[in-house]
Amino acid sequence: MTAAIGRSPLAAVPSVEPLDQANRELLAHVRPPGWVNPPPRPVYHLVVVGAGTAGLVTAAAAAGLGAHVALVERGYMGGDCLNVGCVPSKAVIRAARAWHDAAQAQPRFGGPAAADGADFPAVMARMRRLRAGLAPVDGAPRFAALGVDVFFGDGRFVDRQSIDVDGARLPFRRAVIATGARATVPSIPGLEAAGFLTNETVFNLTRRPSHLIVLGGGAIGCELAQAFARLGSGVTVVEPASRIMASEEPEAVAIVQAAMAADGVRVRLDAAPVAVERVGDRRVLSIRQRDRVERIEGDAILVAAGRTPNVEALGLDAAGVAHDTNGVLVDDHLRTTNRRIFAAGDVCSRLRFTHLADAHARIVVRNALVASAVHMGYARASALVVPRCTYTSPALAHVGLTPSEGAARAVPLDTIVVPFREVDRAVLDGDDDGVLRLHLHRGTDRIAGATLVADHAGDLLAEITLAMTRRIGLGALGASLHAYPTESDAVRKAADTWRRTKLTPRAKRVLTWLFRLLH
Repeated sequence: MTAAIGRSPLAAVPSVEPLDQANRELLAHVRPPGWVNPPPRPVYHLVVVGAGTAGLVTAAAAAGLGAHVALVERGYMGGDCLNVGCVPSKAVIRAARAWHDAAQAQPRFGGPAAADGADFPAVMARMRRLRAGLAPVDGAPRFAALGVDVFFGDGRFVDRQSIDVDGARLPFRRAVIATGARATVPSIPGLEAAGFLTNETVFNLTRRPSHLIVLGGGAIGCELAQAFARLGSGVTVVEPASRIMASEEPEAVAIVQAAMAADGVRVRLDAAPVAVERVGDRRVLSIRQRDRVERIEGDAILVAAGRTPNVEALGLDAAGVAHDTNGVLVDDHLRTTNRRIFAAGDVCSRLRFTHLADAHARIVVRNALVASAVHMGYARASALVVPRCTYTSPALAHVGLTPSEGAARAVPLDTIVVPFREVDRAVLDGDDDGVLRLHLHRGTDRIAGATLVADHAGDLLAEITLAMTRRIGLGALGASLHAYPTESDAVRKAADTWRRTKLTPRAKRVLTWLFRLLH
């Protein structure tokens, strides 16, 4: 196994390991060796700090409008999503699912029996190849070709209208802070000394951990816990709360947790980490559950305990930009307390998703560069309908309100439940443990929220998200034909259930009387 924590000569920039052909190709785009920063312009229409999703979309869109744009990145172009987030994690998750399907082919479908376990080095090599193949889209050469001045180095505001990048001054008319967030490392005695993994280093592994301890039962922790278990690692998830994925509906979480348990993931709830010690090549985590202390031994610890916005060392005070432990403070137009400066993505949002960072970028370009120039209305972040998905198997996807959130906001809801054992395609595929829970504003067909548990829950949720965005009622969704047999038939079934509620006893009596007359 490679070292748990690696740091490149660039301060605070994690190393990329192993330095094979795929990772060399990756670096050629996200941090090209020998890159020379361009001479700064006298003034930029827009300076973007951070080249993750929010920063890249902002810079590309602004340059496409003809603006002079500078893009500043301390680490690697592509940010978390390309390098240490969505792209590598979903590649590993897909490989883990393939190995799981192979192992289950004989007992579930009468297929061939899988002889051996997963080839972990091959899984990680495939991930690195795929990541390198996607890198050019986010790479420095492409953005330079788009007309963006790409600067690598530590960007810091020196006043309200300019940024310094390693001694180069970049004056701006507008700026965008898009520095993202990083893994939160809990203060546990002995953790630093023992060594640990985060999402920034776990994808450097070349040898499978025999036992992986995961600190945190949120989306990242659950996804990787199940993937590593399917690839052959023993896995224990330690969660201080009373359940994993605490923001999701308990009924949905129970289905996912049962699937994780079937894959061999052990979950310790209400478990407070007490201390970590290193014994040879092993790590021993002590946890307290109520009055009992348990020691869990593994050869690697993955910290997945939340995200911390990257606001340090940016000179925000000099720029007049207010911030706190939750990140940069913005209004509904994503403008900071300095009216020249906006923020987008994880650094200013409680919801930290790549697709939301992309949407924020589009709002910022409109509000910072276009709205005032052409007297267009300002876009509002609060108008976004934001779906989310945890890519376990089955996946858990959600949009809008949950029943508990509705109760807290005094929003009465009606809930329609469609178990996937009633969806023919799910039954045929052997994936019928899922569920659709659709929440309607009381007495109407207007959708307030939905939770889906299914293998393709994130894809299925798109129809519901569109309906909420465009205020399309469930009745209209049900009137649209859904191909049979597909899992989207769950939405049609939900609409049929809603229609049956409209047939009141009085209406049924009237119809019965009319039918008798016609007979």
